[in-house]
Amino acid sequence: MSRVIIDGNTLTIEQVAMVAKHGFKVELSKEAKVAIQKSRAIVDKFVDEKKTVYGITTGFGKFSDVAISKDETEDLQRNLIISHACGVGPAFSKEIARAIVLLRANALSKGFSGVRPSTVETLLEMLNKDVVPVIPEKGSLGASGDLAPLSHMVLVMIGEGEAMYEGEILPGRVAMEKAGIPVITLTSKEGLSLINGTQVMTATGCLATYDAVQLMKLADISAALTTEALGGITDAFDPRVHAIRPHKGQIDTAANMLRILEGSQLTTRQGEVRVQDAYSIRCVPQIHGASKDALKYVIDKVNTEINSVTDNPLIFPDDQAAISGGNFHGQPMALAFDFLGIALAEIANSSERRTERLVNPQLSNGLPAFLTPKGGLHSGFMIAQYAAAALVSENKILAHPASVDSIPSSANQEDHVSMGTIAARKARDILENVTNVIAIELLSSVQGIDFKDPAKLGKGTKAAYDVVRKSVETLVDDRPMYVDINKVAELVRSYAIVEAVETAIGGLELDGVNIVC
Repeated sequence: MSRVIIDGNTLTIEQVAMVAKHGFKVELSKEAKVAIQKSRAIVDKFVDEKKTVYGITTGFGKFSDVAISKDETEDLQRNLIISHACGVGPAFSKEIARAIVLLRANALSKGFSGVRPSTVETLLEMLNKDVVPVIPEKGSLGASGDLAPLSHMVLVMIGEGEAMYEGEILPGRVAMEKAGIPVITLTSKEGLSLINGTQVMTATGCLATYDAVQLMKLADISAALTTEALGGITDAFDPRVHAIRPHKGQIDTAANMLRILEGSQLTTRQGEVRVQDAYSIRCVPQIHGASKDALKYVIDKVNTEINSVTDNPLIFPDDQAAISGGNFHGQPMALAFDFLGIALAEIANSSERRTERLVNPQLSNGLPAFLTPKGGLHSGFMIAQYAAAALVSENKILAHPASVDSIPSSANQEDHVSMGTIAARKARDILENVTNVIAIELLSSVQGIDFKDPAKLGKGTKAAYDVVRKSVETLVDDRPMYVDINKVAELVRSYAIVEAVETAIGGLELDGVNIVC
């Protein structure tokens, strides 16, 4: 089976997805093992010398002025974990939980956190033997990192909490025993190093970002199908238009539209039928392109964060120093994931407007009302558009930034927090809504094309049409629409439509987004 070697410096978004989604094995590099051991030696030295260092020989947060003796260090770390495991709500998905474990191990492998190599290896064994901690979604302020949810991850390492193993939710100790992984006893600094970081928000947002790349491409495909169903005008995608407003996402989207539509006999030219289309068709390059440019920014931030050290204090072995700082603060991720959510919500907004044009006989350029040949007796796609409208309205609420909020904690010692984990969860939820909105547009557009001639589709749109029609038949008589929507949404999640189109036309542009899904 494929494997990923981590060293704290070279992990990619693709590798996170492969480990989280597809069970790739994970190993520590030789260099990482050396780096981890060097920083651990410094922690042991500080403890032996009774040096005052936050979280090693002191309490935490407001208790940072309380001295802790060498004999109390194990109790200090255990108490930290069990007291901080205050997560509530439903658990993160298995994929996100696995990504959390991977990102925490990768951060520790840089060698600035002071844990033992064996502690990192325990995390990797959990990944490789698929012991998945049950981690509640809610309870993190995003600074000092993701304390509450990461504590639930560590509970399993020490034989507490709960974990999923072989399809069952088991007590943590039982899951570890069944998998043949010894539980550990935390020693000086280890509890703090394991929970004081941004890995929960980053894992959640990282996987959303990975899926967003394909969703952005799919938005272009669904828009192209709708353009054909409505006899849209291709002049608006002329590269000369976009060269004089040279935003990369805009240029790339216009190029995508022309490539997907190449060879189409269903589109029109300026003035043939009408002079110009509505914005949701004509401005696809500007709308989708802006979201793609936002996505590039998010990817850059995620790539930095997944290879960063985010705990406190930081150990610098070469200087034999420990420095208290604020790398646990989630603000870089909070802003990025708020931005991601907004960018994705806009993709759904334009998609839903195109669906409305397809089903509305006053806007659909001759298509039957609600895309049914038996209007009146049958409702066709009437309520499918309702569902899309409901999802985009929900997204407008979810897109409200989490990062603009803060609330003091730990007796006002932690007086500004990021709410980055909320931002990441919202981006994930928006992504799911957008998936369904685009699925509804895809269903509607291929239905509209069936009233014309699918043989006249462009190279790219014909490939997309064929994938959809292999799963869902043309709607003639009314049937439960949720079944069709769910089938197409699953095609969206599986990347099957994007893969078919890219095979047909030789790829889609998403410049600067170096992710291959």
